[in-house]
Formats: sequence, structure tokens, C-alpha cells
Amino acid sequence: MERYYSLLREATACGLTVIEKKFKSTAKGIIKGNKIGMRYDLPVIEKVSVLAEEIGHYHTAVGDFTDQTKLENRKKERLGRAWAYQYLIPLDRIIEAGQAGVEGRFAVAEYLEVTEEFLQETIEYYQRKHELYTHHKEHIINWEPLFIVKL
Repeated sequence: MERYYSLLREATACGLTVIEKKFKSTAKGIIKGNKIGMRYDLPVIEKVSVLAEEIGHYHTAVGDFTDQTKLENRKKERLGRAWAYQYLIPLDRIIEAGQAGVEGRFAVAEYLEVTEEFLQETIEYYQRKHELYTHHKEHIINWEPLFIVKL
């Protein structure tokens, strides 16, 4: 999948090394310093969102925040995810999918080369950020149900 290879190039450009390996834990990805560990047995489409999130952590937060019982760690986790949402599915790409006539969450996720779960999380992120709809350039993006209207 081209999207994954593009993210690998992005990681390299940032000075990051990505290593796919077997994990003892249930983690899908982890970053430590300038190294990202990726669970080797994930489907490629899932590796896209995991790698984007780990690159997002590199850009937004440092340190060990695996203990999600701590509020500060949950905030750092959300920052990495928000970076991934905006990087993989910026508003322009959602509009592009709408203009291409792509309908339905499965088809939109496939068009954007992400999992349906990641698409749903991204929509929920944008809903929290923008409420019911977003005005972007010459379009209105309604979040629930997802549809785009050109003004």
C-alpha cells in the first residue's frame, strides 16, 4: 500500500527509524527516542494509522506515557492521535472523497486508505473540534451523517 510507504518515507525524513517486530505486549506501535517499533503482523492498512500516530507522538509529545491512568499521559496520547487524524485525513481529503462521488463509510475509508475504525475516530475528532459541521474553503462538511455540500 502506497500510503504506508509514504509514511515510512516521512518517518525517515524526520530522522526516525521504523522497525517491524513481534511484540510481547498487545501494543501495535511504540516510539522511543528516534525509533518506532511496529507490530509486524498487522494488516498494512492498519499499519498506516499506527505509524501515523507514532510519528504524531514524535511531533507532539516526548517521554513514556504508556500509563494511561494518568491524565497527562492521556493528553499526550490524544495529541499524537490528533496529529495522525489531521495528517492522514485532512479536511481537503474528505472533500476530495465527496467530490469523487464516494459514499458510505467503508468506501470513504477505502478511498482514503485507512481503516473504517480510524475514519470513525477521525470524524469523532472533527466533531469534537467543529461541532455539527465545518465550513472549509467552499464546502460545508456535515459530520453526522457524513456528507459534503459545495457552496
